[in-house]
Amino acid sequence: MIDAAPSSYPAWLERFVREAPRMQVPDGMRPAAGSRRAAVLILFGEGPHGPDVLLTERAATLTKHAGQPAFPGGRIDPEDDGPVAAALREAQEEAGVVPSGVDVLATLPELYLSHSDHRVTPVAGWWRAPSEVAPGHPGEVATVARVPIAELTDPANRLTVRHPSGLRLGPAFRVGGMLVWGFTAGLLTAVLAAGGWDRPWDTGHVEDLPPDVLSLSARG
Repeated sequence: MIDAAPSSYPAWLERFVREAPRMQVPDGMRPAAGSRRAAVLILFGEGPHGPDVLLTERAATLTKHAGQPAFPGGRIDPEDDGPVAAALREAQEEAGVVPSGVDVLATLPELYLSHSDHRVTPVAGWWRAPSEVAPGHPGEVATVARVPIAELTDPANRLTVRHPSGLRLGPAFRVGGMLVWGFTAGLLTAVLAAGGWDRPWDTGHVEDLPPDVLSLSARG
């Protein structure tokens, strides 16, 4: 893995680069031996509305993770040279990101997803030379969006979601026309804290998952 030189990313990322590799892994997400390996790319850039991060939204026609916003990513294939290569490959396939325009900032601790039996390595990158992005896999990716960090940290865009049964599912964001929840929202929450960008918000604002989101998530 080749890390970015300190001078190759903006000052607003310095705290994140320092803190992200030391992020704490919750007990329930500690990697399990024998689980399948995957990687996601947390891609930071500077767009017309300031610092941002790239998110995709899965197609509603998929049998797994249908309609869910996510970081670009997927399984680490045998031919991939580890999680960095896999994260960059998936970002290119899913969103059109040109890997040569990305400087790798850090590899974060692995996180275990019990429902899919994957241990996921988040890879953080600085989008030094942004490329045009668009959904790559027909029928797999519905939306690609550069979401400003200012929108993610706006208290008006944050909430806690729960299952209609009353079970709290964790933090969520309403940004870019998407409801970001689950694993991606949890990781985003940790990323914002590591970068020092977090702002106080009403954690008591709890809403049920919308019926359409609930129906799609029931597929797996």
